[in-house]
Amino acid sequence: MHASQGRSAGLGLALASAFAFGGSGVAAKPLIEAGLDPLHVVWLRVAGAALVMLPVAWRHRALVRERPVLLLGFGLLAVAGVQACYFAAISRIPVGVALLVEYLAPALVLGWVRFVQRRPVTRAAALGVVLAVGGLACVVEVWAGLGFDAVGLLLALGAACCQVGYFVLSDQGGGDAAPDGSGPPNPVGVIAYGLLVGALVLTAVARPWTMDRSVLGGDTVMDGTEVPAWLLLAWIVLLATVLAYVTGVVSVRMLSPAVAGVVACLEAVIATVLAWVLLGEHLAAPQLVGGALVLAGALIAQSATPRPAAGPVASGPAGAEAPAGRPAGRS
Repeated sequence: MHASQGRSAGLGLALASAFAFGGSGVAAKPLIEAGLDPLHVVWLRVAGAALVMLPVAWRHRALVRERPVLLLGFGLLAVAGVQACYFAAISRIPVGVALLVEYLAPALVLGWVRFVQRRPVTRAAALGVVLAVGGLACVVEVWAGLGFDAVGLLLALGAACCQVGYFVLSDQGGGDAAPDGSGPPNPVGVIAYGLLVGALVLTAVARPWTMDRSVLGGDTVMDGTEVPAWLLLAWIVLLATVLAYVTGVVSVRMLSPAVAGVVACLEAVIATVLAWVLLGEHLAAPQLVGGALVLAGALIAQSATPRPAAGPVASGPAGAEAPAGRPAGRS
C-alpha cells in the first residue's frame, strides 16, 4: 500500500472511530437516567469490552513479556485515565466545559510533536487546531456554564492529558521493534491488554458491587421510546468501545498523532448530532456554526500536517501499517 492510500484509509478509520466514540454518551445517558451511576456505566463499558477482547489478549500474550510498559501505560492513560478524570470532572463542572477542556488534547498533541519530538508543525495545522477548538466551544456552548471549579478544571485537563497519552502511545507502538527484535506490537493486542488493565483499575475506583443491577434487566427511555437496557449496553461495549478503540489506534498508526487527534474533535460534533436525532436534544444556530468550524479545522489540519517520506508504508503484524519515516528511539 502506498503512502497516499494508507493516509486515505487512515482518515476513514479515524472518522469511524470518532463516530463510534461519539455514540457512547447517547447510549449511556438513558442508562444513567434509569438509575445507574455514571462511573458504573464506565466500568460496564470497559469491563465488557475487556471480556470481548480476552481471546485477542490470549493470542497476543507474548506482549506481556515484550511490552509491559506500553500495555500498562495504555491501560492507565488511554482507558482508565480518560474515563475516570472525565467523569470526576463532570461531577464538579458543566459537562460542556469539561468536554471542551478534554478536547484541547489535539493542541497538546501538536505541542508534543513540536517540542518533545522536535518535528515541524505547519502554521496551517496549528490554524486547524484553533478552528477546531473554537468550533467545539460553540458546539458545547461553553458560555452557558462559566462557574468554574479549580479542581474540576484540573480533572478535565487531566482527561485531556490522558487523551494525549492515547494518541502518543498508539503512535509509539507502531514503529519500534520489541527488545527481542520481534517487530512492532500488534495494535489490537495492545488494545486488548489496555482494556484489561483499565478494567482492573476502574474496578477499584467504581466499586461495581454497589451497582443497582436491576436497571440492566429492564427498559430505558430514549426520547419517549422504550429501549432494553441490555441493547444500549451492547452498543456501548461493542461499538463505542471495542470498535472505537480498534479503529482509533490503527488510524493513528496510519496517520500520525497530530492528524488523528484533530479528526477526533469530530467526536463532540457527532455526539451532539446523535443526541439531536436520538434523544431530542436540538441544536442551536451557534452549535451548527461550531460544527462547521470543527469540520473545517480537521480538514485543514489533516491536509497541512507534514507527510512522511514518500514510498510504501511498513506493515506490522496482522496488517497494522505505520508511516515510513517515523522517528526512532522511542519506547
